[in-house]
Parts: sequence; structure tokens; C-alpha cells
Amino acid sequence: MKIYTKQGDKGMTSLIGGRRISKHDVRIEAYGTIDELNSHIGLLLVHIENKNICNSLFEIQNRLFDIGSTLACDPQKSMSVPQIDNEDINFLEILIDQMEETLPLLKNFILPGGNLPSAQAHVCRTVCRRAERRVTALEDEGASAQLIVQYLNRLSDYLFVLSRFISNEMGMSDVIWSGKSSK
Repeated sequence: MKIYTKQGDKGMTSLIGGRRISKHDVRIEAYGTIDELNSHIGLLLVHIENKNICNSLFEIQNRLFDIGSTLACDPQKSMSVPQIDNEDINFLEILIDQMEETLPLLKNFILPGGNLPSAQAHVCRTVCRRAERRVTALEDEGASAQLIVQYLNRLSDYLFVLSRFISNEMGMSDVIWSGKSSK
């Protein structure tokens, strides 16, 4: 089977279910950004040695694929694809709480950076926030995606805490933002 079909050469693509829509449709933007986030998490994974974090990130990647599948379905047709649920959101909250127990209290805004995996976790966080904005735009068009929005909101929190956790594990402090002082 060839990877190219030439079906998208005129700026259209197919949803699961067959309906053709523009490649710049808000639905395509939403699941395309989820795909981008998943790829960034894959890049983060290759820089992580902690097996527990790797397992959690792998689980998150699978849930993002579930979300992408849901968003890629034609909303006018009834489809059976994996769905996220409240347990998936609880999973993230538990991970956040476990990591925060080991971290110093956050008293300042922090800058992305410090080390490669921490900086990559921040890239993942910002792409996750964009994915959340895209999904809420899809909701504005009438799509029902409340659990997906909640999951992405919690995931961005997880990625922020993960960046701090990674730095802390490496014996590094957060990079503190020092705003320009007013004169």
C-alpha cells in the first residue's frame, strides 16, 4: 500500500466516516494540534530516564490518540472510538499531586528552560494549551468536548509540574522570572 493517496492535494481531507472537509477546518486544527502535542511528548520521552514518568507519558500518548480519534470522527455519524473519561482526568491529578509533594513551594513565576527535558516539557505544555484553545473553538461550533477540554487543561498542569519535577530530580532549581523593574 502506498502512503500517498493524492486525495488531499486540493486542500480537503476526510473525517472518519468519509465526509470531506477543508484542511483548515477547526476540527482538523483541533486534532492536528493534538497530534503535534503527541509528537512533542514523544520527543520528551526520549530524554527521560525515570521509568515511572515514561510509563505515565506513554499512557498520556495513548489517551491523546483516543482524543484525536474522537475529534477526527464525523459528528453527523455515530461512531465507536475510544473515549476518555473522568478516570483519565483523575489519573493526571494523582500524578500532579504525587510530584508536587516532592517539590519546593512555588513562590515565583518560572521561565521555561534549565535543562533539555524540562524545557521540552514546557514546549509540550504550550502546545497542549493551544490544543485546548482549538478544542474550545470546536465547542463554540456546537461540538460536545467538555471532557476533552478538562483533560487538556489538567494535562497542561501536569506538564508544568513535570517540568519542575524533572529539574528537581536533576538537582536543579526552577529558572525564576525576574521582571524588568519599573523606574
